[in-house]
Amino acid sequence: MNQYYFSLNISYQHFFKYYSGAAATVMVVTDNGLRLQLPAARFRPHLSQLGIRGRFRLTTDSHNKFKQLDKL
Repeated sequence: MNQYYFSLNISYQHFFKYYSGAAATVMVVTDNGLRLQLPAARFRPHLSQLGIRGRFRLTTDSHNKFKQLDKL
């Protein structure tokens, strides 16, 4: 298993285009400088009136397949 940590700050209005399907992925940069492209749908459970804000931990399996996304 691999774990990646990153911060994200996307306003509700900006995330709406992801939510509506106009954009399919979100690009994040981990604390180690690695760029990851994630499906926008993975962030929907973390959407609030402020948007998507906070620290996150992405867990993948040994083949880098998505396992879990946690807000810290």
